[in-house]
Amino acid sequence: MRSYDFPTSFRSTTATSAFSERSQNSVDMHGLISEVVYREDKPWVTHCILLPLLRQLGHQSRWQLWLTPQQKLSRQWLQDAGLPLHKVMQSRQYTTACTIDAMEKALLTGNYSIVISWLNEDLTDDQHHRLSVAAEAGNTLGFIMRPQHISANRPQSGIKIHSSLYH
Repeated sequence: MRSYDFPTSFRSTTATSAFSERSQNSVDMHGLISEVVYREDKPWVTHCILLPLLRQLGHQSRWQLWLTPQQKLSRQWLQDAGLPLHKVMQSRQYTTACTIDAMEKALLTGNYSIVISWLNEDLTDDQHHRLSVAAEAGNTLGFIMRPQHISANRPQSGIKIHSSLYH
């Protein structure tokens, strides 16, 4: 998960621990844009991080907006995930520019507790700044879901720590 360092009062401990410290009906936060890079073959990000956050935000009076590519959200999946059907809205987006524009407008309204979008490419600095300003103005969380593309020609970035050093 990658969060950008723009001034917000949202503590970056972890999303779920920040929310669990407050009561379910009085989550007090300020806007934040965060990017979640995930692998489609490993859904733990969705199950362990995103769904608990969405369930917690479901206690607010505000809506949750999903700006999705061409897939339609399944009512059964939403129910099985414990998300409030009456507070989830979906809008299909087809281009990156349309998705970013729609996300910016939705964040600005303050009608949503969270706006989630799917993008296949990185945001420019200008796009990220626009979304951050909108999230702060609307007091809304914005999550950009981006699938990790695994290439056999490119090594994975990161540090490998051998367990023999600790055992």
